[in-house]
Amino acid sequence: MIGKGLVMCALVLSIVIPFFIFNRGEKTKKRYKKYLAMNVSLFFGILLMSSLVLFGTGVSAAETETVETVIEAGTAPTGSLAAGMGYLAAALVTGMSCIGGGIAVSSSASAALGAISENPNLLGKSLIFVGLAEGVCLYGLIISFMILGKI
Repeated sequence: MIGKGLVMCALVLSIVIPFFIFNRGEKTKKRYKKYLAMNVSLFFGILLMSSLVLFGTGVSAAETETVETVIEAGTAPTGSLAAGMGYLAAALVTGMSCIGGGIAVSSSASAALGAISENPNLLGKSLIFVGLAEGVCLYGLIISFMILGKI
């Protein structure tokens, strides 16, 4: 339990420390990009290391499945590293596809509103482009369901 608390503290500090250091100095665009890159690399580095430590703890006494039964069934044991990484992959697929879809919808919807305000006949065409941008989120959700189905 102490290890999980330590990992959570490390993740929070990896977010807070770069922003605290950035706010103490001169606020320029180059410096902002540098500290943002440092923040992202620290967070995902600690997240990767903690997922390997927390999910890769080995086989517990309750797991009695042998390697042969796992291979025959085609599934991973519930407490294995593969299951943990599968859940992490499903979460990342859903989150990142929704972020990408949100960026695409924001730019296409604002352009569509500008086009519709000048020519109302463009409503059908602009809705198609906004719908295509929203489809990115749905594809990510479908892929995450496929990943969860394999766990």
